[in-house]
Amino acid sequence: MGEVTSVNAPTRADAEPLLEDFPYRLSDNVRFADLDINQHVNNASYASYFETSRVTLMKDAANGLQPDGFGWVMVRLDIVFRAELHWPGTIDLGLGVAKIGRTSVSFDQVVFSEGKCVASARAVNVLVDQKTRKPVALTDSIRTNFQRWLRRGCDGQ
Repeated sequence: MGEVTSVNAPTRADAEPLLEDFPYRLSDNVRFADLDINQHVNNASYASYFETSRVTLMKDAANGLQPDGFGWVMVRLDIVFRAELHWPGTIDLGLGVAKIGRTSVSFDQVVFSEGKCVASARAVNVLVDQKTRKPVALTDSIRTNFQRWLRRGCDGQ
């Protein structure tokens, strides 16, 4: 038998993200409560950082992403831990839409500290009817409103 070679291309997750590729950005503080016994930010705290940027974007009525009678449910969160993060400090959070599906939106997200990416994630959220709790198709309006938040290099497909 011959030598087996990989046919898979390197994943985008392996590339060092750039904060400027993420159109939605905000700052937050590292909290003492975020630390674990090793005195660095616990892995579970990153989920809260990512949640902060997603929820802040989605709940802002000016963005037109939260229609009456509907809500967003996160169905997947994949995190890549890139470096340790310590307290005290501030962090920069970045978010960009990677893909707009029929009932869902995929976000690429990052946490930066002192100019370095310390974590990145892909989050998938599904739009659901608040009464039935069933997924519903994204409206044309929601699709249009997400366009301004596309991550650089992504076309939303």
